[in-house]
Amino acid sequence: MLTKVTAVLTVAGSDSSGGAGIQADLRTFAAHGCYGTTVVTALTAQNTIGVQAVHGSPPDFVIRSVLDDIDVRTIKTGMLFSAEITQAVASTLREYIDADVDTRGRVPVVCDPVCVSTSGHVLLQPDAVDMLIQELFPLACVITPNQAEAELLLKHRSLPCPQHLLSLGPAAVFLKGGHVNVSQEEMRELQIPEGITLDIRPAFLLEEHMEILSKHAKMARVADLVVDVLCQRGVKTITLYPRPRLQSNSTHGTGCTLSAALACALGNGTSVEDATAQATLYTYLGIETAPPIGKGYGPLNHLHSISRLVVQPRTDGHPYPLTHKFIQSTVDLWKSYVQHDFVVQLGKGTLDRASFIHFIKQDYHYLKYYSRAYALLATKSHDFAPISSAAKVMQHIADEKTMHVSYCAQFGITLEELETTPESPATMAYGAFLIDVGLQGDTTKLLVALAACLLGYGEVGLWLEKEAAKPDAWVKREGNPYREWMEDYAGEAYQGAVSVGLETIEARAAADPPSPVRYAEWLAVWERCVRLEKQFWDMGMNLS
Repeated sequence: MLTKVTAVLTVAGSDSSGGAGIQADLRTFAAHGCYGTTVVTALTAQNTIGVQAVHGSPPDFVIRSVLDDIDVRTIKTGMLFSAEITQAVASTLREYIDADVDTRGRVPVVCDPVCVSTSGHVLLQPDAVDMLIQELFPLACVITPNQAEAELLLKHRSLPCPQHLLSLGPAAVFLKGGHVNVSQEEMRELQIPEGITLDIRPAFLLEEHMEILSKHAKMARVADLVVDVLCQRGVKTITLYPRPRLQSNSTHGTGCTLSAALACALGNGTSVEDATAQATLYTYLGIETAPPIGKGYGPLNHLHSISRLVVQPRTDGHPYPLTHKFIQSTVDLWKSYVQHDFVVQLGKGTLDRASFIHFIKQDYHYLKYYSRAYALLATKSHDFAPISSAAKVMQHIADEKTMHVSYCAQFGITLEELETTPESPATMAYGAFLIDVGLQGDTTKLLVALAACLLGYGEVGLWLEKEAAKPDAWVKREGNPYREWMEDYAGEAYQGAVSVGLETIEARAAADPPSPVRYAEWLAVWERCVRLEKQFWDMGMNLS
């Protein structure tokens, strides 16, 4: 049985260079699995350097032809060029949809008020601006101006407030922030109006609990952010979408692309908040993955998501998308693991000695399970490279056993005690799960299970090291009986293993991208192992 496809109409200009206008819209529609229909309002002679000429085209006879036949679920307007064209479009759309909220919710209208090109060419004649506001904005589910367009619409030069734009008639305003730099410090110091709440939805920002990704991707904390803002009529929440600013010349057609992606999501029944999040993510990746085209500002890569990847493609800016997605999907549980009270007390040097001794005794048993799981990984591998890699890890664990015994001796624990101490329920549960995953899953699934320990302890080491370097740090180095343990996990030897682990699992996922079902299995294994790691700390604290 064939699945019904969502039909989307774009009413916009044609871009001879292919990067913006209906050309960008149609590629975006296709990438989102939607069927695109078009009404051309103007023909442009343009390239990546600028716009050379514009010729208006009467659209009313074309738009009626489309709407009379095809069940359009979303309408997107872009460049309308003149007052006459704007009025004709608004008049026809008004016949198709009533201006009341209920009907507008059935067929959303996304209005991208294209006024001036990046090169400075006028794309909307001055007398058309008032027509746009009076005739089209009241029909719009959302308008998507950038800063310059918002200033023109409000007829003043100060930074426009998206709430002011709501007074012009649309149900929602999505103010694009691509032309404005905002620092992370300015984000933290935002003044929230009384009675308003903020919903912040970051993308591609490394947070405080992602030190391993920052270190091994060799990424500095982002200085400048791009922040898009969503305001809705009658809603007391302002939604912010911060993301790192990209240094790129592949930005031609960014506004067209974003509004087209937004129209697709709305046409599929997605909420305005989630639709804008999806549209900004799609557009951001389109800029970051775009190949250079032309001598000026080239187009985005509209087809980066055409394969419907569950995990975003690896890029130089974001080399660990699978791990990032795992952590984001389990963020509260992950933080309860890597910033556990056991870790905090260990960093302060106040952890009860009995708790630490109980922990390292059980850790000795856990390392046996961990090594056996790597043996299973070698058994399941078909090439010498992964077999050799797994063998090296097993040998490393065997070598580390001597160091572990030596370290335990500092706390009065003999090898005989390590061998004869009974396994705790937490140790048996974790170890049994690792072996079970190794027996019933594929190699990538087992790598995911092993990653929670490897990456988590690397995160703990880096977090304690960072906290110890701060003024008036709560982490104590001098006189801390657990200093050697902290420094081992922050050290280059262990972090080198983390780097190899990250590269291994990310390369595997990139070479064989998971289906939604397979990714759900991986995520379930990751979540279970992170929970078991937290319970391992609990065991140490409770002496259980």
